[in-house]
Amino acid sequence: MKVTVRFAPSPTGHLHIGNVRTAVLNRLFALKNGGRFILRLDDTDSERSREEYAQAIIEDLEWLGLEPDAVFRQSERLAFYEQAAEKLKQAGLLYPCYETEQELALKRKAQLMAGRPPVYDRAALKLTEEAKRALEEAGRKPHWRFRLPEGSITWEDAVRGPVEIDLSTLSDPVLIRADGSFLYTLPSVVDDMDMGITHVIRGDDHVVNTAVQIALTRALGGNPPQFAHHALLRAKDGGPLSKRLGSLGVRDFREKGLEPETIVSYCATVGTSEPVAAFTDMQALAERFELSKLSRAPARFDEEELLALNADVLHQLTCDKALPRLEKLGISLSCEEWKVVRANIGLLKEAAVWERVLHGDLEPPALAEEDRAYVRQAAEALPPAPWDAGTWKAWTEALKRETGRKGKALFMPLRLALTGRAHGPEMSRLLPLIGPEKTRARLLVTGAGTA
Repeated sequence: MKVTVRFAPSPTGHLHIGNVRTAVLNRLFALKNGGRFILRLDDTDSERSREEYAQAIIEDLEWLGLEPDAVFRQSERLAFYEQAAEKLKQAGLLYPCYETEQELALKRKAQLMAGRPPVYDRAALKLTEEAKRALEEAGRKPHWRFRLPEGSITWEDAVRGPVEIDLSTLSDPVLIRADGSFLYTLPSVVDDMDMGITHVIRGDDHVVNTAVQIALTRALGGNPPQFAHHALLRAKDGGPLSKRLGSLGVRDFREKGLEPETIVSYCATVGTSEPVAAFTDMQALAERFELSKLSRAPARFDEEELLALNADVLHQLTCDKALPRLEKLGISLSCEEWKVVRANIGLLKEAAVWERVLHGDLEPPALAEEDRAYVRQAAEALPPAPWDAGTWKAWTEALKRETGRKGKALFMPLRLALTGRAHGPEMSRLLPLIGPEKTRARLLVTGAGTA
């Protein structure tokens, strides 16, 4: 059977770093195994689901390079869920319950006070048909619960290892609300069966829910997929992520200037047995991906680490990817120029600084009189064109002999005069790009001490 995985977000908000990590892990697993990656929008909650969020999810996945092989909307598959519900009803495994939320809350409170777990007592199973009719005539509409089997559910989790859940500790789950709408569980199981999902890779907050889904899959005559529950992201100090940091949405990272490869690389490598590392090729990243490398301990989110990773991504970013993105930012650099400056930026927009250095006009730096005299002398000692990677060394060696300067005193006035900055790309690579005419002009203006 062909490996098939799915990412099933609810379109009730924008994607954030937590659920993007799940999408990344699923996409990489599919790529590595030559399988399919399905986007399944869990939009059965009509009150909370929004079309603008559904479109935003699709657009964000595309920007991240996580395009799905197929897209499904659960709101368009209601007939399949109704058929499955009817099958369960006929088997006596889906039963109507009439308690209100307030009545259920009182039951739970009483159980806790008595020292018992707050598990639904299946009181609805004892109702006679006459009692049910009376409740419905009084205006009560039933919600429907799935009757869990006796005993335990066990499975071999691809991340956590052997897992066992005692079903007696769980309430029979509600599959259908009183208004007739479906909760997540039944549509998820039906779709996993119909779509041939072979592996379910998701956060470990779903571990208990997995036991219910396995029981439901078997009740519908299916074979459960293999499950892999990865640890959730936590804040750097180990606390809850959402309570410690600001906005962590994909669009927020995008507005900050982070590259899609940065987010994907971070999600793929944080919380694994290997260090966080930058990748700009999705297939190469997929080749090194292993579920067994995912740690059972919570992964720690560190925004500073993410920003540092973005610089690593830019240092690797090839011209075919970088130049179109620069153009969208209104920055014009050639491929050769990009290769020279990319190691000196942390965000792509910072390339604008080096565009000005290469093509624009700079404010001359304020130098001491002796340094101004030195750069005037340097202007007169410029080597003839054409210039190449050896020009800087030949020029500065000649100046060293003429002036006796060395080290910082030799190099820094020249760098300041030519770039306006004390740090940056290697001057041996930068000088030929600035060119003889612009180099001489900047040296003379700086040496004169006037703009």
